[in-house]
Amino acid sequence: MLRLRCPVCGMLAEETELHAGGEAHIVRATAGDSDAEFEAYMFLRKNVKGVVFERWLHQYGCGKWFHAARNSTSHQIYGTYPAQSAEPPAALLETIAAAVSDSGITESGASAADESTNDS
Repeated sequence: MLRLRCPVCGMLAEETELHAGGEAHIVRATAGDSDAEFEAYMFLRKNVKGVVFERWLHQYGCGKWFHAARNSTSHQIYGTYPAQSAEPPAALLETIAAAVSDSGITESGASAADESTNDS
């Protein structure tokens, strides 16, 4: 079970208290967008294997949205930050870079050995 610390109220919440809101830091569709733009917003996601940035709602707590960085393969949580942030905080990106380099896993989720065999 995922446990995320809400950066708004500080509570460590289990995923049953939260509601997943999808990929963070994407441009939301608006009423004036074309059909192609709306289709891209609705259906085209990165869906990467590795580090992902997601939106979460602290539904049964403070009721506020926040962002979380986690590994989609191992479910390791790197940290959370307010939803109003335009991009992940530099300190969080440094934490992720250190964790990725220590584990031998690339940001795409593949091991360094896997990537070297794919290069040949």
